[in-house]
Amino acid sequence: MKTLRILHLEDDPNDIELIQREAARRTAAPAWTVATSRQAFVDALTQDEFDLVLSDSRVPGLDGQEALRLAHERNPALPFVFVSGSTDPRWIAQCLELGAHDYVSKDQLWRLAPALQGVQATLRSGQLGRLNRAHALLVEVIKQLSLARSVEAIVDIVKTAARQLNGADGATFVLRDGDLCHYVAEDAIGPLWQGRRFPLRACISGWAMLEKRAAVVPDIYADPRIPADAYRPTFVKSLVMVPIRADAPIGAIGNYWARPYEASAEEVELIQALADSTALAFENLELYRDLERRVRERTQSLQAANEELEAFSHSVSHDLRAPLRALQGYADLLLSQVQPPLAGQALSYTERLRNSARRMHVLIEDLLRLSRVSRAELQRRPVALGRIAAEVLASLRNTSAPRADVELVVDESLEAEGDPGLLRIALENLLGNAWKYTGKTAGARIEFFAEPAPGSATTYVVRDNGAGFDMALAGELFQAFHRLHTEAEFPGTGIGLTIVQRIVAKHGGRIWAEAAPGQGACFRFTLPPAAAPAPLTAL
Repeated sequence: MKTLRILHLEDDPNDIELIQREAARRTAAPAWTVATSRQAFVDALTQDEFDLVLSDSRVPGLDGQEALRLAHERNPALPFVFVSGSTDPRWIAQCLELGAHDYVSKDQLWRLAPALQGVQATLRSGQLGRLNRAHALLVEVIKQLSLARSVEAIVDIVKTAARQLNGADGATFVLRDGDLCHYVAEDAIGPLWQGRRFPLRACISGWAMLEKRAAVVPDIYADPRIPADAYRPTFVKSLVMVPIRADAPIGAIGNYWARPYEASAEEVELIQALADSTALAFENLELYRDLERRVRERTQSLQAANEELEAFSHSVSHDLRAPLRALQGYADLLLSQVQPPLAGQALSYTERLRNSARRMHVLIEDLLRLSRVSRAELQRRPVALGRIAAEVLASLRNTSAPRADVELVVDESLEAEGDPGLLRIALENLLGNAWKYTGKTAGARIEFFAEPAPGSATTYVVRDNGAGFDMALAGELFQAFHRLHTEAEFPGTGIGLTIVQRIVAKHGGRIWAEAAPGQGACFRFTLPPAAAPAPLTAL
């Protein structure tokens, strides 16, 4: 248990001895400071820290009630107990009303020990409350440090917290600069050494870093580690200094008091916990900066890849399509203008040449569409998905090979949130596939509707009763250039469903399918209303 520090205001030597003997007999021996006059009492209050004041009703030049007022001006929470020969009940009541903790008659000194034990219990309760508040502050500071993204932010947080944690008169934040201690920042009742640098071996912060442990200094003028001359212009009388990071310290944090004061083990642990959290904050800052560097490098790499993709798209769009147009154009001329008209193998070869050029042209167009979809920036807004589906199907019905026998069932009231242009492309591909794969089905039926889904998402459905496919091959369904039907059965490039999958994923949804050969196919996809865009795989 911590020794009780008592300031005893008494001018009678006999009473001093009797009171101190009684206190020592009943409790652990306190540390006494005796004041026999007003000046001695005021000097003691100014120069030292006490846990308790015991006071007579009067000493030369000072009334006991005025002593109570002076003590509470210095520290309102300081317990004050009268030990007096006065038995006037009105005077005793006045003392208690003014804030005295207790009153003990000199004729009943046996009551002194219980009074001191009550004070100790109050002090323990107060210390526990202060420690609880300090721990709560430490938790909040650790949260703030976890979000700090600069050295300046860390310093601002720590310098203030360091002073508040222990109720010190000042705090300083020191960083190691080679063989020097750089006093980076301070929060104190008077100026210290902010901005200055000192050799590691010439200051107490350097000692804490070199020794990798805390320095507790109750009296700076009695400790050989302290360069006293550097402290004389300051208010500092005592201090505690702890290293930032136990292994290879990078700095130190100090608490200062304007009076002789020995920091308790709990106070040292608090400031050391702050220093350890500061070390973690610096490590996090390094990780964050490294992450930022990697992000910049990755962004630059992606930017370069996008530029290459743009160049590739430009090359595909212009340089590759031009010779294809020539091949197709000259093939058309051979088939339409050569006299006599081509026949036999020549005709067959020329038709194959023209068809291959057309297929290559379609494939290039699909590749370009896939590239544009992958790079498109999502523009979210309300979308009348049902009306778009109806428009797409109406366009398909009015193609060069119209089919009046197809039954179309569309819920035109359906709405979604997303990019109107991209969602139209998705529906064009899904409904276009349904139209294509029901082309050989009698009584063809194509539907577009919605189903409820868990949470806030909606499941949209495109269903047909066409050719379908084997679910054993469903893993290849959304892969580019993978087709589940031959070109002779149903022509295509194998890009359309890949485009749909990327559009849905970009909206934060997913797409899946159910089918059976000869029984049609059902494609379901979700469009969460506030989903974050998912990253797309570069083409």
